[in-house]
Amino acid sequence: MDLPSVMRLAELGDFIIPLTLRAICDLGIADLLTDGPEPVEKLAAAVDADAATLARLLRALAAKGIFTEVEPGTFGLTALAQPLRSDHPLSLRDVYTLLASDLQAWAALPHSVRTGEPAFDRVHGTDYWSYLADHLDESVRVDRWMHSINRLHLRTVLPAYPWAELSHVVDVGGGNGGFLAGLLSRFRTLRGTLFDLPHVVAGAEELLAEAGVRDRCVVTPGSFFDSVPAGADAYLLKTVLPGFTDPQVTTVLGNLRAAMPAHGRVLLLEAVLPAGDTYDVAKLFDVHTLVLTGGRHRTAEETERLCRAAGLRLAEVRPTPTLTVLDLRPA
Repeated sequence: MDLPSVMRLAELGDFIIPLTLRAICDLGIADLLTDGPEPVEKLAAAVDADAATLARLLRALAAKGIFTEVEPGTFGLTALAQPLRSDHPLSLRDVYTLLASDLQAWAALPHSVRTGEPAFDRVHGTDYWSYLADHLDESVRVDRWMHSINRLHLRTVLPAYPWAELSHVVDVGGGNGGFLAGLLSRFRTLRGTLFDLPHVVAGAEELLAEAGVRDRCVVTPGSFFDSVPAGADAYLLKTVLPGFTDPQVTTVLGNLRAAMPAHGRVLLLEAVLPAGDTYDVAKLFDVHTLVLTGGRHRTAEETERLCRAAGLRLAEVRPTPTLTVLDLRPA
């Protein structure tokens, strides 16, 4: 009997640790342990939780090296738990949030497997983007998730491309402006336009002001399925197109081509699917995207085919430790 394989499968198939981790992040437990270990009764009182139940969750995570039980009923941070603090430079607290709407969609994954359609629509009776527009509390949590991921992407993607060559970047589908704010902060001669749906950019003004770049950035609400602001020398789409189907992507790329000048470029920042059995987060997100939106992650070759259909060509591919930069130019 191949017992190691059985035990490994039991670990990989577990959903208890991921969901427990997300519940603990939503409670902000790691923030309460910054100065050292604390008894679970004190932690529970601070977050309005049941102490015995909280101890059970922390004990399960400690068994995986996330938190440590330094003595019975007293828990502290480990190296794995440090990034769960809100003040960590690469904080993941808001990344690991527990959204019931996502989990309900995942429970309907068999529907996606049978039909190729997003399980989210099946469960909630509307598409993912419309759902967020109608549930602003969850939309805000998704924005916070993106803001956390942006910290990592800014560190890895910005050194990989000559951003100083550009004068005006339109961040298409740029959320509340977190990535664009970081980009403008590092390149002081660069101007930006933040473009996304009205409810998404509603809080962008404050974020851009806090970053000190509001005077170099225009916030424009709209849908990239209709049109995008014209005349910029670069159009940036970070982790946007995988959320949509091939026909939808072709429409967006066509709108970008119509708006950009002859010297313009489109910069796609995406997790690109590699060939073979190589591990890559793109292969995981590809399934997550199927469940939520019905979109898909793509190989560089698949993206290039969609570009050609929209009058664009793939000029350059620049991998980074996180996302890949796909540089598109007019064909």
